[in-house]
Amino acid sequence: MNAQPLFQALADPSRRQILRILEKEPFSVGDLARHFTFSLASLSHHLSILRSADLVRTERRGQQIFYFLNTSITEDLYRLIIELLEITSGESAITSGESR
Repeated sequence: MNAQPLFQALADPSRRQILRILEKEPFSVGDLARHFTFSLASLSHHLSILRSADLVRTERRGQQIFYFLNTSITEDLYRLIIELLEITSGESAITSGESR
């Protein structure tokens, strides 16, 4: 897993909001657009970035494309964040122990 595209995709609050919406169920672009005030072009751009980071997947249903959360990558991301937090808290424990 390449973490850089994931963190870049998650850096934008609108993309994080899209992911929160998709946690519940898949949505078409039109359904997602109802949750935002920005243009469809901006929404498509955000979805493209989320797809590039493999955070969302698509499924064609008739003439519509539905977006859904890629749960396998989000599980990997959660593990990575936990590992980073453990490393960080371990480093701070070492640092605080050294300063005594």
